[in-house]
Amino acid sequence: MSNSAIRVAGYAPADSVHSRALDVFAEFVREKTSGTLEVEILHNVMDSRRPMSALLDMVNSGEVTMCYFSTSYLGMSVPDVDALEIPFLFDTLDAAHAALDGAFGAALSDAIETVHPVSVLGYWDNGFRHVTNRVRPVRAPADCAGLSVRLQPNRVHAALMEAWGMAPVLAELSDGIRMIADGEVDAQENPLANTHAYGVSHQHVTLSAHLYGARALLANRHALATLPAAAADVVQRAARHAIEYQRNAACGYEAQLRREFEAAGRQVVQLDDDERAVFVAAAAPVVERARSTVGEPLLRLID
Repeated sequence: MSNSAIRVAGYAPADSVHSRALDVFAEFVREKTSGTLEVEILHNVMDSRRPMSALLDMVNSGEVTMCYFSTSYLGMSVPDVDALEIPFLFDTLDAAHAALDGAFGAALSDAIETVHPVSVLGYWDNGFRHVTNRVRPVRAPADCAGLSVRLQPNRVHAALMEAWGMAPVLAELSDGIRMIADGEVDAQENPLANTHAYGVSHQHVTLSAHLYGARALLANRHALATLPAAAADVVQRAARHAIEYQRNAACGYEAQLRREFEAAGRQVVQLDDDERAVFVAAAAPVVERARSTVGEPLLRLID
């Protein structure tokens, strides 16, 4: 059997959990196909001076076979995916993973596949997002007042930060990293892994866990269909294997980074139940609008 190849791409440093998961995917494919299906990896598309948002077009066009892609960006073309952008939608990672692996995730996948020429192979974990800033500790929405915050270009994220008194600055990732590094914005919000990977050095970290982030694992539908049946089955199984690896590794890495942040002298605020309730209450109008936009039939699938 002659060798064939697929190209997979991401947008994180080579030592990140996401990039290591790409490596795990590739190794599974190589092993199960005895090397007859090769996997070429581009760990970080931004190293090629291309924005991470280009990855969706790269998969759609077939320039790369597969990528992982933030669901926050997917919502711009697939409105149903914005269900994941509802603040405080999940309380635990287990709840989020169960929803994404069940009927809720299947409905999101169907919506994505209706709009884009891709097959959704599952969802990686991007963890809970937390607010960090360079100005002061944040324990209540009142502490957010007047802080400028870089956000992904997502209207729900912007409305949430406005509800807490912040001034949103929507920027694609490459621009956002530069703005944070140059001090053009006071704050940002990301899982701890991304905060570290993007070189954010903010002194103040609030474990707000206000949004859960997922990254869809997308494959060009035509490229997947043209693989021999046995090879296509290996790719599907490799994706599931990588999903389990990535989720477990991401959870452990979050705990590790918290310890490292504290050891480095950063002020990490763990909200107690009463403090968290104040943030949730301030977000209530945003949550209500977001839920009404998505629709309850889709959200009921979470249960």
